[in-house]
Amino acid sequence: MNKMTEGHTVKRFDDEMVFLHRLVLEIGSLAQNQLKRAVQTLNDKDPSAARDVISRDQELNDLDVQADEEFINLIVKRQPMAKDLREIITISKAVSDLERVGDEARKIAQLTIHIYDTDSSPPNKQVLRDINTMAAFVGDMLKSSLIAFDELDAPKALDVIRLDSELEEEYKSALRRLTTFVMEDSRAIGHMVDVVLGLRALERIGGHAKNIAGYVIFLITGSDVRHESVECIEKQII
Repeated sequence: MNKMTEGHTVKRFDDEMVFLHRLVLEIGSLAQNQLKRAVQTLNDKDPSAARDVISRDQELNDLDVQADEEFINLIVKRQPMAKDLREIITISKAVSDLERVGDEARKIAQLTIHIYDTDSSPPNKQVLRDINTMAAFVGDMLKSSLIAFDELDAPKALDVIRLDSELEEEYKSALRRLTTFVMEDSRAIGHMVDVVLGLRALERIGGHAKNIAGYVIFLITGSDVRHESVECIEKQII
């Protein structure tokens, strides 16, 4: 139990809030695993494993539906006010972002099938290099955002938000490197669109991690920081 989910007069409400908190972490763990496995299918050139990732996305969808039901039931039963209602709504948004992480991981798995389950020649490893680099980067962002959520750690959440600008630069650099490589080896042109789609999916996962970090700061401060600069956010959590 964290400091946002304790101290209510009705102990059952505390228990229900703790359940929601743990549900977010369960969904987050599954989303992280889906991302890792999807990228691994590319590295292993394994369409069969990619189909398993796509099939497993339904687990995330089911948990998303379960979470929505829990949110509605809790609001109806407890009619929460102030910070309690803020926490429920914010947790709901975090779940939505995590479900979308699963959607983006599914897209990467679909790329594996598209690239390696056809008669066309597979791409050079160098073409896929930046997918692995970006996957590691956004994987760390997602992990840190969930730790910040679990611990209600504003500085850690701010660190994730800071990383978003680095992610944007890495995304642009990856596109430049890919363009240069294709210009040097025209045989890679056929796979360029596929790789760009993979990079874009990873960039969006980083965006979802940033959103979750922003929700953490909102839970702690009550301020919506989605459109605030890093400098402004720093002043609010000091």
